[in-house]
Amino acid sequence: MNVRMQPEWVLARAPASVGNVAAGFDLLGHTFTGPCDEVLARRSTRPGVRIAAITGSAVALPREATRNTAGVALLALLDALRPGFGIEIEIRKGIAFGAGLGGSAASSVAALVAANALLPEPLSREALYPHAISGEAASSGARHGDNVGPMLLGGLTLTTAERVLRVPVPPDLHCAVVHPHYVLETRRARAVLTAPYALHDVVRQNAHLAQLLAGCYRGDLELLREGLHDVLVEPRRAPLVPGFARVKQALLDAGALGGSLSGAGPSVFAWCRDVGSAQRAHEAMRAAFRAEGLDSEGWVAPVEGPAAEVVECGS
Repeated sequence: MNVRMQPEWVLARAPASVGNVAAGFDLLGHTFTGPCDEVLARRSTRPGVRIAAITGSAVALPREATRNTAGVALLALLDALRPGFGIEIEIRKGIAFGAGLGGSAASSVAALVAANALLPEPLSREALYPHAISGEAASSGARHGDNVGPMLLGGLTLTTAERVLRVPVPPDLHCAVVHPHYVLETRRARAVLTAPYALHDVVRQNAHLAQLLAGCYRGDLELLREGLHDVLVEPRRAPLVPGFARVKQALLDAGALGGSLSGAGPSVFAWCRDVGSAQRAHEAMRAAFRAEGLDSEGWVAPVEGPAAEVVECGS
């Protein structure tokens, strides 16, 4: 009979993500190979969650478990499972604060994946999902899964309050993601969305989302091009990002299928038919930010991105 050896500590990492994907506000997101957060989790005889250290962040992040995304996610997990031990973690930030790349979600998911490996009977990734949403809500103030969903499962996902589903994408589809050196906090970006929307704009957005999903399932790039439009959120958030209009025009001129803000911004993403097109969009986007006086960094990667993973474990 095989007996599973339970490690005393686990190191896990979670990748950056592109949230919303234009028409899919709070519903769609995908990961990409680039920056990531890591969390080291240890069993503890002390009940609850203790955050021993946070490194790699340019801003001070809360170490109180009830105010930290990773801490809140782990508290939800422990409250649900009652495993008989507490958890101590160290968070190693690799995703910039306020970048629109899912940094808060990555800490939450990496912590859950690490802690899950400490359990005698680990949960499925889908079962971790509600706890990850609880962690994300500690940062953004809203329970949405467009960042934590793809981090748990990899690739592009459709997320609701209760469920996360993988969505197929054309095999050559690549993204270009550019992060200007500018901070835009998620709560500030959500605050501009409180006013009501006109019904005809909601219908237009639904049409774009439907075409985007149909294009993914059919592998139809023209449907993707038609679907990569955000008529609700982008117009309100664009003024918060210096040079956004110039950057978006640059990615379209470079041949991208479409693009928008990544998550709450200020990062911007483009979806492209292949790696060559993505590289051209990447260069054009960075040049456009430079023209606005902003330095940036960027990545080119398949849209079918990685899932969070256990990196190392030991006794």
